[in-house]
Amino acid sequence: MKNTVTQEDINNIMENSHFFITTVFEKCTVVICQLPSGFIITESSACVDKVNYDAELGEKICRERIKNKVWELEGYKLQCELSK
Repeated sequence: MKNTVTQEDINNIMENSHFFITTVFEKCTVVICQLPSGFIITESSACVDKVNYDAELGEKICRERIKNKVWELEGYKLQCELSK
């Protein structure tokens, strides 16, 4: 059994996930990700003034947060498997 989560593992999960991206109130990006397992992760990014809103930047921030969460979840899953 492997004892590490790899970048390849995370990339594979992200590439096989489904994403829904929307803008809320003209200044908030919401990204909802359904992982291959069906688990849902939701992240948001917003600015104070809608004049400064950049949807592309908001999506990038949300996707990075989701990827970080996937690392955490996969690490937890592996730790549970190794502890049996």
